[in-house]
Amino acid sequence: MRITVDRDRCIGSGQCVMTAPGVFTQDDEALVALLPGQEEGAGDPRVREVPLACPVQAIVITED
Repeated sequence: MRITVDRDRCIGSGQCVMTAPGVFTQDDEALVALLPGQEEGAGDPRVREVPLACPVQAIVITED
């Protein structure tokens, strides 16, 4: 699994962080950011729900 974020599309709603706090965070501008080492989304089973939770579809998960 690979997580791709489109920070240009992000509106800072924080749904990603609320859904998978072990994978996502928000930077000083409230935009989505991956926690270090989480590019593969390991460690949080809810990470697959994040693209559906994001109101602007700024996060895409692809399978390897």
